[in-house]
Amino acid sequence: MDDSYDAVVYDLDGTLVRLAVDWQATAERIKPVLRTHGIESDADDALDLLPVAEDAGVADEIEPYLAEAECEGARDSDRLATMDEFVDSSLPVAICSLNCEAACREALETHGIPRDVVAVVGRDSVDERKPHPEPLLAAVDALGTEPERTLFVGDSDSDAVTARRAGTAFRRV
Repeated sequence: MDDSYDAVVYDLDGTLVRLAVDWQATAERIKPVLRTHGIESDADDALDLLPVAEDAGVADEIEPYLAEAECEGARDSDRLATMDEFVDSSLPVAICSLNCEAACREALETHGIPRDVVAVVGRDSVDERKPHPEPLLAAVDALGTEPERTLFVGDSDSDAVTARRAGTAFRRV
């Protein structure tokens, strides 16, 4: 790990673990909820339905379906190689994820993470979600450091955009 950082924030799904979520099946459970509000969508991924639900002001109605699927997926998740780096880091660490906070905590518990995690910021922890910088900045704040002294480790273009917007360094895994 580069000595130029005071702390590291990790994304969860695709970075530390791979959640065992059938996003298509979850989308099929969510679509009837949206239909009750006159919303039709052909999206195959439940997370793609989140912005649709937000635009219609009904995100709180689909959140329980997403959270349930993510928590179940966390219990059956696969540990990825970056988890070893996370566990062995001498720097303070936090998590910033598009998944709900409960699923993040469930994944850490499932894999018996023995170290302190300063903060877990999920989709439901703050008002905005990635790629908005608010979740990452909340994690940085909880770590007691500055964005420019923080490394964000993630696996997606959205994570890279989040890091840029928050003013942190970024490393893709």
